[in-house]
Amino acid sequence: MKLDHAQAKDVDALHALIESAYRGESARRGWTHEADLLGGQRTDAKALRQIIAADKQVILLARGGKGIAGCVQLSHVEDGVAYLGLLTVDPALQAAGLGKELLMQSEQFVRENWQSTAIEMTVIRQRSDLIAYYERRGYVRTGEHRPFPHNDPRFGLPKSKELEFAVLRKKI
Repeated sequence: MKLDHAQAKDVDALHALIESAYRGESARRGWTHEADLLGGQRTDAKALRQIIAADKQVILLARGGKGIAGCVQLSHVEDGVAYLGLLTVDPALQAAGLGKELLMQSEQFVRENWQSTAIEMTVIRQRSDLIAYYERRGYVRTGEHRPFPHNDPRFGLPKSKELEFAVLRKKI
């Protein structure tokens, strides 16, 4: 599968995909949703446009028969380290290998384009099934935790004050 770089014209469809996979009833069709932990939005069109326009960031798209089937955001953080976020697969297509393929191609992309030797991500600590998924793909918990932006509705409305991010990393 060849991944495309997201363009400004993709923002509306990209936003709809992300929201459908992370929030609300549509997200419950898949296994990776945050609907039990967060309400509100996962992101907004303005943030997606900023990522697409940024020099050291990219959103890669997997296209399917109905449009965008999945995506992943990559950021060049520092020499040798890239950040992976917004890994998203259409809930109707989850558990079919697309997420795994997006991860593998992301790792290849940052190695080839940014000469990264490690890739890092943050996952809500309470999402143990998702953390286990990443661990099966070689990511390890660093022991570092970062605060969740509880008072910023751009990232969702927490249903618990206990939410925080666990940092995972993989040498690539």
